[in-house]
Amino acid sequence: MLHFSPLACGSLAFAYPVTRAPLAFILDTCEIRTRDDLVATIRKIAVSTGIFWIEVPEADLRVLCGCPVDSVKHLLRRGLIVPIEVKGVASETGPNAILLSDLPIQNGRLCSHSEFPVLQMLYMQGMIVPGHPNNVGLRPMLIGARGQVDAQMSYIYRGNYGLVSADELAAAGIEREQADELMRIKLAFAFGVIRSTEELLQAVYVENAPAEIRNGVFVRRLRTNVFEFSFAGEHVEVDLNLAQEQIFECPYTLDMHLLDREYFAVVHTGDGDGWDMNRPTMGSILLHQGHVYVVDAGPNIDYALTALGIGINEIDGIFHTHGHDDHLAGLTSLTRGDRRIAYYAAPMVRASVFKKLAAAMQFSERDLDELFDIRDLRIDEWNDIEGLEVRPIISPHPVETTVFYFRVKWEGGYRSYAHLADIASVRVMRNMLAADGARAGINPAWMTRTIEAYREKADIKKIDIGGGLIHGEAEDFRGDPSGKLILAHTSRRLTEKERTIGSGAPFGTVDVLIKGVSDVFRRRAFEFLRDYFPDVPLHRLRHLMNCEIVVCNPEVLLIRSGQAVDNVYLVLSGTVEMLRHGVAGASQLSAGSVIGETPALLGTECGETYRAVSFVRALRLPVDLYRDFAMHSTLYPQIFQSRDKREDLRRAWLFADGVSCVTLNRLVNAADHAHFSQDEVVGLPEREVLILRSGHAQHISASHQVEPLAASNHFGGLELSPGAGRGASVRFLELAQAYRLPLELVAELPVVRWKLIETHRRRYRGR
Repeated sequence: MLHFSPLACGSLAFAYPVTRAPLAFILDTCEIRTRDDLVATIRKIAVSTGIFWIEVPEADLRVLCGCPVDSVKHLLRRGLIVPIEVKGVASETGPNAILLSDLPIQNGRLCSHSEFPVLQMLYMQGMIVPGHPNNVGLRPMLIGARGQVDAQMSYIYRGNYGLVSADELAAAGIEREQADELMRIKLAFAFGVIRSTEELLQAVYVENAPAEIRNGVFVRRLRTNVFEFSFAGEHVEVDLNLAQEQIFECPYTLDMHLLDREYFAVVHTGDGDGWDMNRPTMGSILLHQGHVYVVDAGPNIDYALTALGIGINEIDGIFHTHGHDDHLAGLTSLTRGDRRIAYYAAPMVRASVFKKLAAAMQFSERDLDELFDIRDLRIDEWNDIEGLEVRPIISPHPVETTVFYFRVKWEGGYRSYAHLADIASVRVMRNMLAADGARAGINPAWMTRTIEAYREKADIKKIDIGGGLIHGEAEDFRGDPSGKLILAHTSRRLTEKERTIGSGAPFGTVDVLIKGVSDVFRRRAFEFLRDYFPDVPLHRLRHLMNCEIVVCNPEVLLIRSGQAVDNVYLVLSGTVEMLRHGVAGASQLSAGSVIGETPALLGTECGETYRAVSFVRALRLPVDLYRDFAMHSTLYPQIFQSRDKREDLRRAWLFADGVSCVTLNRLVNAADHAHFSQDEVVGLPEREVLILRSGHAQHISASHQVEPLAASNHFGGLELSPGAGRGASVRFLELAQAYRLPLELVAELPVVRWKLIETHRRRYRGR
């Protein structure tokens, strides 16, 4: 929330952890360049993977170069943001400009999440706070290609306001009278007016010529994602490109956990906020009848899932409260599997979230619909999801927000969990009270209903106590009738009074509401085997089901490259990485993957190493049993006859991550062979994707940029990105073979669809 409304507190004089690194240590990591025997005029610091800091003290310029998720937390950890006092007023240091990546997506991750860095500049540094000594009329700057800057401007706008009119709310299914009431509340948080992002931020477009940032500091693009800063004759280069094996790092470390899959339980994935550099943001995971549901998707949720031993293909759905980055930024990580997960939210929340996310990704909202299985929830009603009931209730907030109550029927009644993220305190709502007909404010009856909803009884209730204008306060829940209160969404330690009201819930702790007695993993193993071997009689499946389910510790090698395979493993939970000698980057495998199958059936050495990333549960299948079992299935001759095709597709970057063996079989069966002659030139297909099997080629864009292609590289599928690749071609340098796959089949796999779009953006410079 922008415009005079600190995100996490009522004033800027709030507490931060005292463990932050001192600013002085930065000198030990600086890149120093001399000019005429004077001190360096430009200081460059490598903050983290894909994040750099450029500082020109003489020009009063501090540039955050690259702003992936949690970049503010990385700056905090490096001591580049520290609490200070300016003329007696609490404040912080930090950047006053952001250089954006030319590429919206790299290695499957969004490159730019500028919302929190902008909030830090406007509020924590005081650049927009009335009367603050740092409010001197300068606006934070967004620097980069026009397309990227404009996209982030729109992203921040939607993150600030969500839906911006009663018409947009009505289009999302809200009745007109209620839409008008919600707009009055929204305007109260926005101090009466919805403003354009351009009023708050200054855009600096970097295209073909050097652009002046401020006071004689210039930046120019040397090539895609590589920039040069210059000042007073000094030059510094910044490269925001990631290598194939690199990903943006998490600023904190999480311990590994091995979870029991209870019948109904809450796993706590975080109780921090967007400013806490030591903890994940407020979130939860619900376990019910073997299903896994995420409640909100904060930054680095994929890291949290790995630490909990939950693979991406185990996620059945997400319940989403609202679209601020500390609850949204990890949403795209949930698309890195081979099936669309269910997206559960009130229609107005979905509309708000998708408009914001579409801006950051430069997608259409329709594109996002193809990545998720949309399941709209009815507000103020119990929605039944296979026995798990959920009731979303509107919560007053700057963007469309609901709190959630979950319940499951059990002996003596219901067991329940309440998730109250980003709520408004009673104090704030009272200050916003307005009579009917006022342009901005909250209706007294609405306030009463909201307080009653917040205080409904639940067995376990997690509460946002972040304070300030848009978060709750623990004192409002003193005397709450719930069985257990968990206080969350803060970057500070709980006060003594707060500790008398509620509990904490460190990462990985579990509250069991209904104990499980069935064997979830053996049932899951049976379902995987039945899908993989649909023609095998049940008695043979039961024979294999008698094999042992093993637990592999993190970092343990399951199979070594170059060795014979003793056991085949069917992954049931957790994440396994596949490593190939001489090939950069690891492939991530999740539940449903069969490891070691081909060398086991063919009696060959394994060509890859398989290593547990998290705690992994797997059904261990001895080679002799598995070979005998497979030979009684029609799948065995398919595996034998298509072994080369299977391995070729598995090696391809498109299918290396998150693709289960069942899905891989479908791809193998659909792949046709294609042959190309030396010097043959072909246009890029719209509705097919081609994977090179052998030979070398060149991808030549309309602007004559040349990209070498070799085995496992891909091209085509341009229908996913209308307008991309116009005038581009592929020239084969020698005889080559490839596999043709229909785009319709490939694009239904979210992780593959995502990678194809990333490739198009990179090749055709979607700036």
